[in-house]
Amino acid sequence: MYRKYSLLVFICALCSAFYLTAQPVPKREFRGVWVQTVGRNEYRTKTPSEVRGYFLYMLDEFEKAGFNAFIFQVRPQADAFYKSAFEPWSAYLTGQQGLAPSPAWDPLEFLVRECHRRNMEFHAWINPYRVTMSESEILAPTHVYYRHPEWFVTYGGKIYFDPGIPDCRNFVCSVVKDIVARYDIDAIHIDDYFYPYPEKGLQFPDANSFRMYGLIDGFLPYQLADWRRENINKLVRDLKLTIKNLKPWVQLGIAPFGIYRNKSNTRDGSGSNTSGLQNFDDLYADVLLWQRKGWIDYLAPQLYWAIGNKAADYESLIHWWNSNVKSSLLYIGQHVERSLTANSTTRKSQFSEKMRLERILPNVEGNCFWYGYAILDNYGGIADSLQTNYHRYPALIPQAKRAEKRNYPSEPIELKADWMPAGYRLRWKVTEEKDETSKPAYYCIYRFGKGEKENFNDARKIIGITRNREYYLPRPDGKTDYKYIVTSVNRLHNESSNGRYIILKH
Repeated sequence: MYRKYSLLVFICALCSAFYLTAQPVPKREFRGVWVQTVGRNEYRTKTPSEVRGYFLYMLDEFEKAGFNAFIFQVRPQADAFYKSAFEPWSAYLTGQQGLAPSPAWDPLEFLVRECHRRNMEFHAWINPYRVTMSESEILAPTHVYYRHPEWFVTYGGKIYFDPGIPDCRNFVCSVVKDIVARYDIDAIHIDDYFYPYPEKGLQFPDANSFRMYGLIDGFLPYQLADWRRENINKLVRDLKLTIKNLKPWVQLGIAPFGIYRNKSNTRDGSGSNTSGLQNFDDLYADVLLWQRKGWIDYLAPQLYWAIGNKAADYESLIHWWNSNVKSSLLYIGQHVERSLTANSTTRKSQFSEKMRLERILPNVEGNCFWYGYAILDNYGGIADSLQTNYHRYPALIPQAKRAEKRNYPSEPIELKADWMPAGYRLRWKVTEEKDETSKPAYYCIYRFGKGEKENFNDARKIIGITRNREYYLPRPDGKTDYKYIVTSVNRLHNESSNGRYIILKH
């Protein structure tokens, strides 16, 4: 038995080593993880101290697994995981909507600070229009629903803002403006819920708002779908302007449903070879228009199907998105559990093949993993696989696509090394910058051997990424000369063209 186990460990290690040498190791790769709060009990049954402890455990585990972006649902259904003047505290945090945590604290502020301490981005995930998940939910007396009942509709037993009413769009923008202004977040993130998923046999009840606004804007009765799409277009455009007018470095990211349009539904055959629900026709989300117009910074389509799925083949879809998204960053939404047990009969994992496709396609620049709790449970060994294989080396987040990328930070200055009991400590200074987008936000430390060619595109040469102006090197053996180079990276993830170096016997 011992010999069989040893052989299995050896084979697994050999396969892992082969993957790392045979596949590209990206220097830049978005490694995001979704953590939802809607419908979860992890928080409302805990004291504030216990919630903070759980957050720290969660972030430590994600850091070990190599994630560089944390996407947390701060506004699950027109309520808040933060102190808001617009909306009540979330029932998923305290157990009762509108009930503030006691003793008082701000989970969003805490999470942003702890993410940045680990050099992870924080993406504030909001749901723009959902208000309740069922008819039995009780809204807080302070909820905007009671101040403006005319803004809301009920569909499929759930309450929603009516996207066709301009005041609803303005309210959502005010909520986002408040978050961006008061918190040091890196992105506003929206998932696939715009107009709700269609309920069989039910029409979304927006006839009144169409008469009030659609007809006035020149839409004819048979253009209801066009009007709905335009309502969502306006929301996305206005969110972009709201965010960039406040903080140009804060991104707007959207994670749409994985099918834009089925080929059979398009006259020119431009859709994907699929036969499922569609963003454009069923959710009224014209996601390709948004990236062409520059209204979003990244798209993360949720490709939750298996390779070989008859209705929606993962491989066909990732190629389709790769070919059709050129003006924004493109990340792939990966379903952890379905990828690791893709075939219900053999339970065979497709995870390695999905990661291979993500890394070889030129316009795909990373992943978002659904969902974080499965990572924490190490479902199917996913956390181990990421830590020892796919995320073994650190990665910078891809650079912004648009004009802001012209801003580059200045390189560090006065790099020094101090001998400490545990080894060397690197220290450096930076030139003060007035423009926030030009300031160094974090630093990348490279190590090269004596006489080795300096290849800054080789992720294996990155030994650390930090927001501090110091970095502790592992205790040396004192026999080998290494050249350490430190570069600066700004909030748009542009890296300084040069770095400071120091040579140490290490």
